[in-house]
Order: sequence, then C-alpha cells, then structure tokens
Amino acid sequence: MTATTSARYAAGQVVRGFVMGAADVVPGVSGGTVALVLGIYQRLIDTIRSGARALGRLARADLRGALSRARDVDWAFIVPLVVGILISVVTLASVIRNQLEDNPEEMAGIFFGLVGASTVFAWRLLSERSSQQLTVIAVIALIVFVALGWQAGPVADPSPLAFLAAGMVAICAMILPGISGSFLLLMLGMYGAVIEVVDDRILADAAVFAIGAVIGLALFSTVLDRMLRHHHDTMIAGLIGLMAGSLRVLWPWPDGTDTANLASPTDPLIPVLLVVAGFVVVMVIGRLGRRSHQSPTPVASSQ
Repeated sequence: MTATTSARYAAGQVVRGFVMGAADVVPGVSGGTVALVLGIYQRLIDTIRSGARALGRLARADLRGALSRARDVDWAFIVPLVVGILISVVTLASVIRNQLEDNPEEMAGIFFGLVGASTVFAWRLLSERSSQQLTVIAVIALIVFVALGWQAGPVADPSPLAFLAAGMVAICAMILPGISGSFLLLMLGMYGAVIEVVDDRILADAAVFAIGAVIGLALFSTVLDRMLRHHHDTMIAGLIGLMAGSLRVLWPWPDGTDTANLASPTDPLIPVLLVVAGFVVVMVIGRLGRRSHQSPTPVASSQ
C-alpha cells in the first residue's frame, strides 16, 4: 500500500469513525449497526478480539505475550477509526447537552423513537422466534420496567467508581448491533454525567471512564462474541427485553424531571413527531445494515 493510498484509507477510517461516534452519542442508535452499514463490522470484531487477548495477557503480567498478541491487532484499521469516534463525541457532546437542558421532552421523544425502532430491528435479528425466546423477552422486559420505576433519575455527582462501571458497560455495545452504549448509560442514569464530562473536558473523570472501557473490553468482548456465536437468539432476546422495558425512562412526559413515574402529555405533537422521526431513522439504518451484512465485508489491500 503506497503512502498516498495509506493516507486516503486512514482519512476514510476517520470519517467512518466519526459516523460511528455520532451514532454512539445518541441513545438508540448502535455503533455496531453503523459498522454493519459501513461494511466493517466483522473486521471491527476481529480487531477488538485481538486487542482483548493482548489486554488479557497484560492483565496477567505476561508482557512478552501481550506484545506478541498486540502484533496481531490491525492498528492501521483501528487507530484512525478511534480518532474519528473521539472527534465526533467531543464535537457533538455540547450540542446534545444543550438540547437535553433546553428541550427535554423533545429529546426524550426522539430517543424513545430511536430505541423503539432498535427493539424492532433486534427482533428481526432472531433466527427463531420460539416460546423460549418470547419468555426471555417478556421476563426481562417486566423486570427492567419495574426496576426502573424505583430509579430516582440521573445519578447526581457520580463517584469515580460509577464512571469506571459506566465505561465497562458502555463499551459492550460496540459488539452488539441493535443496542447503543449511550442507551446503556441512560439506563444507568449516567448519560448526562458522561456528556458533561466530555463537554466540560473533565479529564480525570474521562480517564476513569476510559479505563473502565478498556477493562470492559478485556473482560467482556470474548464472552459476548462467544455468546452471540453459540447462544445468538437467547442473547438477542435478552437485549430486546432490556430495550423494551427501558422505554420507561425515555417516556417524553415523566411525572417531574427527576422521576421515572409516568404522566400524560400536555403538548404531545412535537415529541410524537420526533418519536416517528427517530423510529424511521433507525429502521432505514437497520435496512442498510442487513444489506451490508449479506454482502462480503471489503478488506483493504495490504500490499
């Protein structure tokens, strides 16, 4: 690969990363789904798996083994992709934060539509819709719906441990098309806090979150990949239940801004239109993702 070709490829990866980062900032749009649309999903998973193996060796103080595994990581692929993701997250965080503060019902409406459509998209990923899968969906949806009724709202002044745990959980969404890291943060009550950390450049909290993401990547990526390979439908059914039950926290008209109790809308038109718009966006992305998933993933030349 010539220097010019390498530069063009790196620039293209930065753009792909920017698009994935934009998806990850918004609850309901999965970075994994966008990776499918862009035709890089399998290569992303393979690279993450290689990196997880290197981190696992490093965690066991096997420096030589970690360096050996690190050589298997496709750095030319992952580094510019991560750069693009970071640029997108930093750029869009202030926009999202301002909208959450100024237009909470409208933002909740569009998030509701995004996650609702992601639930439908995940349903279509099931290869078999048996009574077992339906039971898993119903049980998890009910548990999550009830549990979120006890939630007092976003976590106020989260501790470093909370940021560490949030990073560990959110990173898992990179492997799962149909569910987003921001959505998981929203469920944990940490979405606003993480957006504030990025927008205000609070480096200490950002570093703790990043460390959590690295730990989560090392611990969970191989397990999640294995689960999807060997227990695909059960795993997807669990995700569907998780998303369906969590719609409680995205209802655009809560009974007060810091409670999960539901109320009736007073001015429903704009939020309802945004619900529909969010739904349509994800369904279009999902349709493109299925087409990309059915075609071979292009691999860059390494001459």
